[in-house]
Amino acid sequence: MSIEPVRRSVRTKAAPARAFEIFTGQIGLWWPRGRTAGGKPHVDLLIEPRVGGRWFERDADGVETDTGKVLAWEPPRRLILAWQLDARKQYDPDLITEVEITFSPADGGGTVVALEHRNLERFRTDPETWAAAIHRGWTEMLEIFRSYADHTDTT
Repeated sequence: MSIEPVRRSVRTKAAPARAFEIFTGQIGLWWPRGRTAGGKPHVDLLIEPRVGGRWFERDADGVETDTGKVLAWEPPRRLILAWQLDARKQYDPDLITEVEITFSPADGGGTVVALEHRNLERFRTDPETWAAAIHRGWTEMLEIFRSYADHTDTT
């Protein structure tokens, strides 16, 4: 069984290198608190800037909760993350769905940020329902990112 990947995109005023930096280096600032897998809202959400780096959150007590890892790190053009949360939003080291984010110059300036979340059939429990939730979630998160990037210093 194959499930169609979730594909979403937004356009931001930020140049590609700046959009990449905001997405990866400031993810803990723009990602809404309480919308992660940890037991408590995060105080930081981090993507370690290298292939094999962790994608994780840290709460106020210093507890770290993994989301996945970096599969490709190609600033300022492309990033692929392993999403390793199961349908219960629990970290599963044996589960890998891929989130590819590209940062392309937009006509007239700014950046088109395109996201594809694929391999959704790998979810063992009700992958269709999970895919629908991921579609809604990424639609919202990319809009939050766009708003943050457009209102952050883009120089």
